[in-house]
Amino acid sequence: MARRFLSPVLVLVLLVVLATAGVAAEPAKPAAEKEDYYELQKLLVETMDEVERNYVKDISRRELIEAAIQGVLKKLDPYSSYIRPDEFESFRSSVESEYGGIGIKLDIDNGELKVVSPLAGTPAYRAGLLAGDRIVEIDGKSTEEITMDDAVKRLKGEEGTKVTLVVVHEHQAEKETVTITREVIHVATVLGDHRKDDGSWDFMLDSEKRIGYIRITAFSRNTVGELRDALARLVAMNIRALILDLRFNPGGLLPSAVEVCDLFIADGRIVSTKGRNVEERTWNARKEGTFQGFSMTVLVNRYSASASEIVAACLQDHKRALIVGERTWGKGSVQNVIEMENGRSALKLTTASYHRPSGENIHRFPGARESDRWGVVPDKGYDLKLTDAEMSALLQDRRQRDLVLPKPSSETTPPVAGTAALGGDGEPQEPELLAASGETNVVDPQLRMALEYLSGELARAEP
Repeated sequence: MARRFLSPVLVLVLLVVLATAGVAAEPAKPAAEKEDYYELQKLLVETMDEVERNYVKDISRRELIEAAIQGVLKKLDPYSSYIRPDEFESFRSSVESEYGGIGIKLDIDNGELKVVSPLAGTPAYRAGLLAGDRIVEIDGKSTEEITMDDAVKRLKGEEGTKVTLVVVHEHQAEKETVTITREVIHVATVLGDHRKDDGSWDFMLDSEKRIGYIRITAFSRNTVGELRDALARLVAMNIRALILDLRFNPGGLLPSAVEVCDLFIADGRIVSTKGRNVEERTWNARKEGTFQGFSMTVLVNRYSASASEIVAACLQDHKRALIVGERTWGKGSVQNVIEMENGRSALKLTTASYHRPSGENIHRFPGARESDRWGVVPDKGYDLKLTDAEMSALLQDRRQRDLVLPKPSSETTPPVAGTAALGGDGEPQEPELLAASGETNVVDPQLRMALEYLSGELARAEP
């Protein structure tokens, strides 16, 4: 059979793009290696030409090239992706403003779409999704081999619309179908241990010993302001020690993490980023506005990721806080958005990794072993991993504490927890806020360990 000639346009487009991106970017390669690289490019061009000419269904060159780009990026890591022209404006708006969603942080672990953590108070949180859950379907479509951006796109939507998920809880085999109504996601990220009578958070855990407790659920643009206000209230009550709870915190914005660190340390390095082809960047603390004069512990677990790992690592390296709990997730990669086609599309490419003040790596790269250095490991003697039952009980307890329940009327049947009472016309009434009592039968061994350490520190500091 006579060999078909390659489409001249396809050859020109692919060879110019690939040769420019590959060979021109690495001019120091030996001639033999360059020749091999050219042969590989030729193989790709020939493959795409054969598909274009002979595939059973017609497929556009644009689709072929975009599929090739997506295949290249999929080989790298779950966080690198290609943003098509029809997705670019939506991507930009999601970065710059609020949008409808269910309030959940995700990761792709061994090809599976997993819940790192639902955000407190969001639709996903109220629906009972848990850290560690596997999402196997979204609106009837399998999540097998799904990319992170595609997962986010399918979960996002206009406020009031619904999305149906099929989930498998960790250490369970049964599938559960959950339908969730999307909302505009805007929730507080700085929480206390229990609520006051007016529904606001009480950040003082032990008023006698003056030990405060602050839980950060994510790092948003508002986190630093919320945290500064909570710390100011505790300082006004002569706080002597603080527990900072970063468990189940999936991360968020790097600037927010840096500013949170800056509230607790007066000088020195906070974090740095290093990459193969990018300049090293460092962030350092400033003395102004630092909260000092009290001991600290930081609680972490295997679902503490990204920005929460930056904070824990910084406070540990500066010996500002003792780390209690279990080893963190190990997500310390930096994604850079590179505009393509004169701003019509973009690459979201992993270009660097975060490094803690000591210089050690945070990211858990593919193939990393438990003996390798990644994530944040609790201080010696304070590594305490919860059992599955303890983890589930803790999550359920925290979810209940986060709710602001309507106060039941003596003349009506008490409403279901988390719902508003209805008036005679069927319209929601403004509920009176009912504070959580703070009393619980749930044992939190990690929190108890942190309390015991701080109590000992305070006792040793007594004159």
